[in-house]
Amino acid sequence: MLTAPQAAQVAQTIQLALAPVFLLAAIGTFLNVCTGRLARVIDRSRAVQRMLLVTQGREHSGLVRELDTLDVRMTVVNTAIFMAAASGATICGVVILLFAAELFDVHMGTPIALLFMLAMILLSGGFATFIREIHLASRTLHIRNEVLGHGAREP
Repeated sequence: MLTAPQAAQVAQTIQLALAPVFLLAAIGTFLNVCTGRLARVIDRSRAVQRMLLVTQGREHSGLVRELDTLDVRMTVVNTAIFMAAASGATICGVVILLFAAELFDVHMGTPIALLFMLAMILLSGGFATFIREIHLASRTLHIRNEVLGHGAREP
């Protein structure tokens, strides 16, 4: 027979679930940063595509290379978004299992721990992928020599 949990037990479960809920807020912030970067990459790719129509020669080739890099960056940041969102969904599963274990008086320590570990693996993968996107962006960012007012670029 199912018995209703006491208020103290529910309060204790809420306390246990509080850390994963804060983690969800952090994941949401990370997703916001990632989607902002994705939007900027998309905007830049649209601008480059428009410029491709009116350029020729060396400038055209440079824009094609930039568009290729932007395409890779979109894929990478989309992967980071997917991994972070999957981590968030897994954290939600942890919270649900915490409450279900309390409500039904079932021992779910192992599934909860495994889900939390999976969430951390996914989030770590999302962060690593995000670092790759930052590396791609900074590798392709450079100021033309004409703007700087001097000759050859130094490595």
